[in-house]
Amino acid sequence: MAEQEIAVIVGAGSGLSGSLARLFASEGMSVAMAARDAGKLAPICEETGARAYSCDAADGDQVDQLFDAVASDLGTPDIVVYNASARARGPITEVDREAVKTAVMVSCYAGFLVGQKAAQLMLPRGSGTILFTGASASVKGYPQSAPFAMGKFGLRGLAQAMARELSPQNIHVGHFVIDGGISKGPDDPRTTRSLSDGQDGQVTDSLLDPDAIARSYLDLHRQHRSAWTWEVELRPWVEKF
Repeated sequence: MAEQEIAVIVGAGSGLSGSLARLFASEGMSVAMAARDAGKLAPICEETGARAYSCDAADGDQVDQLFDAVASDLGTPDIVVYNASARARGPITEVDREAVKTAVMVSCYAGFLVGQKAAQLMLPRGSGTILFTGASASVKGYPQSAPFAMGKFGLRGLAQAMARELSPQNIHVGHFVIDGGISKGPDDPRTTRSLSDGQDGQVTDSLLDPDAIARSYLDLHRQHRSAWTWEVELRPWVEKF
């Protein structure tokens, strides 16, 4: 009988992270979820049996403590997902410098810390999956959103470099470009879209379904190593690109 897999989700919340936790738990995995405010994870942990941990992912000591605690409580992770990001919006001439620093630290540097620690634990075993959540801004810089592009471009570069370094050592590194808004549920007001024929209508799948995204993460984790991919783009069928 195969050993129970262990999943760690960093930067966790109720959206995509919640969908990942539910899916991983349904697959028989032991799930650990980490956020700066671990208390907000109580509902999803109660639903899935996941363990909640408090961690500021931009703090190297806290990241070390998180993974040391997970390793002690559950074992060496089989899959680690980094979901956290931060934004600082505004004209380039006016955007607050400290807010920019925070955005880059959370969106990129913290991803490095999590990826580094995950790799340190996985390499001695010789297997594992490390996944990073990107955005449209990973490949396209938008006006008044330079800090988000800086962080997401950097995270994508980190993922690509790690994939090239670690794939030959049987560590699967993947990056997801989430090119579109993620639905918050059937009542999300953003589901109203203008279709290609110019008619407005209620298009219930015009936003990315977090459960569908989670399934793609699991599919990448399950890929046979003879046919690995390092990057996946996901967008709704009505999203322009």
